[in-house]
Amino acid sequence: MPIIKSISSLRNRTREIATICHEQDEPVYLTTNGEGDLVVMSIEHYERLKAQIDLFEKLGVAQAQSAAGKKGITHNQMMTKLRRRINAR
Repeated sequence: MPIIKSISSLRNRTREIATICHEQDEPVYLTTNGEGDLVVMSIEHYERLKAQIDLFEKLGVAQAQSAAGKKGITHNQMMTKLRRRINAR
């Protein structure tokens, strides 16, 4: 269930909103005059969302390449490439 607060809560109850964001690991939706205006969330939550978006973008590219008939590499080939990179460091 979304957590909705008025924008004045951000000014008057900043610590409370921060606690909600961290303890419940949920974004807080802020309204102005009853209309949605902003979303506040913890950095950890934001970073997870950003990582998901990045992953979905990469999956979309891979899906498009696959649909176009482009060949990828096998799992073993990829693991070999990764091991070489790690060992080169």
